[in-house]
Parts: sequence; structure tokens; C-alpha cells
Amino acid sequence: MAIHGPVHSSVGLDTVGLADLADEHWNLETAGLYEHALVNGEGGLAADGPLVVLTGLHTGRSANDKFIVRDRVTADAVDWGKVNVAMEPGDFQTLKRRMLAYYRGRPAFVQDLHGGADPDFRVKVRVVTEQAWHSLFSSHLLIVPPAAERRDFAPDFTILQAPGFLADPETDGCRSRTVVALDFTERLVLIAGTSYAGEIKKSVFSILNFLLPPRDVLPMHCSVNVGGAGDSAVFFGLSGTGKTTLSADPNRALVGDDEHGWGDNGLFNFEGGCYAKAIRLSAGAEPEIFAATRRFGTVLENVVMDPLTRRLDLDDNRYTENTRAAYPLDFIPNASPTGHAGHPANVVMLTADAFGVLPPIAKLSTAQAMYHFLSGYTAKIAGTETGLGDEPRATFSTCFGAPFMPRHPSVYARMLADKIGKHGSDCWLVNTGWSGGAYGVGRRMSIRHTRALLNAALDGSLARARLRRDDNFGVLVPEACPDVPADVLDPRATWSDKGAYDNQARDLCGRFHENFEVFTNCVDRRVRDAGPRMAA
Repeated sequence: MAIHGPVHSSVGLDTVGLADLADEHWNLETAGLYEHALVNGEGGLAADGPLVVLTGLHTGRSANDKFIVRDRVTADAVDWGKVNVAMEPGDFQTLKRRMLAYYRGRPAFVQDLHGGADPDFRVKVRVVTEQAWHSLFSSHLLIVPPAAERRDFAPDFTILQAPGFLADPETDGCRSRTVVALDFTERLVLIAGTSYAGEIKKSVFSILNFLLPPRDVLPMHCSVNVGGAGDSAVFFGLSGTGKTTLSADPNRALVGDDEHGWGDNGLFNFEGGCYAKAIRLSAGAEPEIFAATRRFGTVLENVVMDPLTRRLDLDDNRYTENTRAAYPLDFIPNASPTGHAGHPANVVMLTADAFGVLPPIAKLSTAQAMYHFLSGYTAKIAGTETGLGDEPRATFSTCFGAPFMPRHPSVYARMLADKIGKHGSDCWLVNTGWSGGAYGVGRRMSIRHTRALLNAALDGSLARARLRRDDNFGVLVPEACPDVPADVLDPRATWSDKGAYDNQARDLCGRFHENFEVFTNCVDRRVRDAGPRMAA
């Protein structure tokens, strides 16, 4: 066994039981990881320089294969249920022993990294992978510490990832040959049977989502940018709602595109890179992200590449609709070098309403913000996920990130309301979905109109505009906005069949009310009454 790399820690892999490995590759940089990935046949080199990889069976997260070990640390703190599924400590130990045995005789790629830009709240994370491209992904998505800190790096948590190892449900206490298991006592994450790299970054997010609330830091599944006057904005949103696209604004500095904390020091990024959806990226609408897909260093997951010319086809979804680009934050020209911002002047909640009835933008009260944060609504359409039919499907993901929230949703919602109240943030609900009819009849909201509305919200002018109360959803909607046609601001006016709009709006209001029933006993009447009005 030989150790390679520019710097390796005096705290070795034996601390988690890894032994008898082939070569250990510590903290390799981009060029070295490219070389290993290409030599080992892990991916291909595209014409403009990105590394293109295929993840095989799993092209997204395996939500049903995620577990948290139930023990004295987690038993009374985790919100156990369909999202947070318990694993017994003994099963975790069995899985760990088998994965350690799998690694014997194999090479290991190691990255010592930080999760969190704020030194008061970051965690030290060691990521151990069997493939070079996952090591490159990790070095992009987390924060690379100075070399001096890596010499004696003692991880708070270790992530051991082995796509080639297949779990055994009968032996390992899981449900399939894929497993993502987190033990807060051992401070160890085991990822097996999947090559989808997002499992690595989301494991760190889950760790921080558990650790930070008791320290009065709200972890958020959101992007953040900041204007020239230091005015920061938070963008909540599920996949496909435009969180990454809308936060990559050439006139505002990007703090981060996916995961942040909000504490007494303001906002801080959990990550050091971006993990953007690449399907049908447009150089016109998303120039910064599009340019990143053409750079040496970027990792492209499941993007189609011509085998002869090595040219990319971002419109081709033959492998998945969930194609991804992973790249360092500084690939975005106006990215923040610090990963920090002040308390947000604006909090934006993005939804892609495929039913076409929500207004394109609405101002929320604090109670409404808490209601919509707990609801986490968007709508999925055919082609974005296997098993979806022709009709849109309403999706409610609490806190806009339910799969990564170990504690009860009310913990995060109360923290959000408290911080909004303390710092006087304006709150907005923005619909990036459909207008003039549901999916299949209407058309997708113009990104030009959405940006104009957001610009007016972020510069403060929209909060001072004339506002009307929406009859169905009870939110305040501006009557006018520069560069946005007046009829676009009234979703009912965009429908040719007004009766069809009324029926669809009532239906969606009912879905909101039905979904919110699980929260009625953990919020006060003010929040319960902040939902849709269900007009007759």
C-alpha cells in the first residue's frame, strides 16, 4: 500500500477500521483525479473539457433506502416515520463490517473537507470513495480547507461510499441492495449500491440539519445571493422550480445554490460548489450555468455526449431528466469568495405550479410564510420522474427539503418565523410554473417576467406597490410591475375558460388543506388560518 497526494492527514483511515487497502489517494486536485477517472474508465472527456460520467441504475437519490441509526442520541430527537426510517445499531455494525471488508485490496480516494463556511458552525467531513470522479465531486461540492489544516485533519464525520458494494437486506437490515445509513454516535455515513453523487452532499446536509437547530442556526434547502448594497435574498425551492437558475443573477453575487445556514452571524453556505440541473440548459436564459458545463473540472452526470465528436447534447434525456453538472462555486463569475452574507432582506419561496392557478408572485405575511414553508408545494409533470402519468402531480415536501430534515418540521418552521420577525425580512411566493392553463394547455411562465418580478421584489419597489388579496389563496398580489403585462399578474385572467380556472383553483386549495392536516396540532391558529381560502 502506498499513500499518494499533495497532503494527507496524520489521522489515518484506520480510525474507522479501513485496513489492507491498495493505494490511498489523499486530497488529489482536479487534474490528478481526471487522470485516474479516465485511466480507470470511469467517464469520458468532453470536447470543451468537462468529465462526463454515467451513474447507471440510480440517476437520482434513493429516498426509500435512507436510514438513521436509532440510539440514545437520536431516539427522542428525530422525527421518525416514512422520511426518517430507523436502522438498528447492530444492523449498522454488520453493514459497516461488510463494507470495510469490501474495501480490502481496493484503492481509496480521500478528501478532507469542510461542511459550512462559518467556522463557528462547520463540520469536518472526510469523504472516502472507491472512484476518482466521486472524489472530484466531493472536492467541488464541499469546502476545501487550506493545506495546513489537512495535515492533522481529524474528521467530525466520515462518509464511506462504495457503489460497487451491494447490501443484503436480510443481513444488513435495509430494504434493497442500495443503502444510505447515518449513525450520529459513530459519526459515520455508509453509502452503498449507488453511483449517484448527490447522496454524498445530501448526507452532509442531513448531518447539519440535525446538529445546527439546537445551536440556533436554521439549516435551509435554499440558494442565496446578495446585491450591491449588501441586501441578501434566500430562495427556497424543490428541484425544477428555478432555485439555481434564478439565484445565478449577473447583477447579484452568488453565495451558494443549494444549502445554507441562518444564524446570529447572518447567512453562510454549507458548500463550496454547485450541483445544477443540466437538462435543456439555455445559453440565453442561464448563461453562467451553461458556460460551466463547458469547462475543464466540471463533472457532468448522465449528460449525453457524442462518442466521436465529444460534443454535448444537453437536450437529450435518454439516461434521465435529472442530468447534473457539478462545479466549484468560482466557476460562476460573480460568486462570493467568502460564502457569507448578512441577514436576508427578502425570503423567496419558489414553486412550479403545473396546475397554472397560483399567481406569478405574491407577498406573504409571516404566518403565511410559515404555512407555505411547512407545505413546501410544487407540482411535478410527466418526464421528470418515473411513474408519473399525463396529469400534473401535486408534491408537498415540508421545509422544501423533507428528505433531509431529521427533526420535526415544526422545529425548522418556528425558527424561520422567529428569524423573519427578528430581522424584518419580506417574504414572497413565486410561481415559476404554468400560466393560462394547466400543463398541456397553458404555457410555462416566462423567465423574463419572473426575473422582472424578482428584481422588483429584491429592490423593495414591489413591497410598496398596490397589492390586492387573491380570492383563493389569500396572498397579496401586485396589481402592476414594470416589464410585466398586467394580465400575467392575475392568473385567472390568463385562462380562456374562467370556470375551469375556478375548478382547478378550488382543487389545489383542497390539496393544501388536506396536506396541512398533519400540522394543525403543532402550529397556532394564526398559521392554520394562513392557508388558502377555498373561495366558493
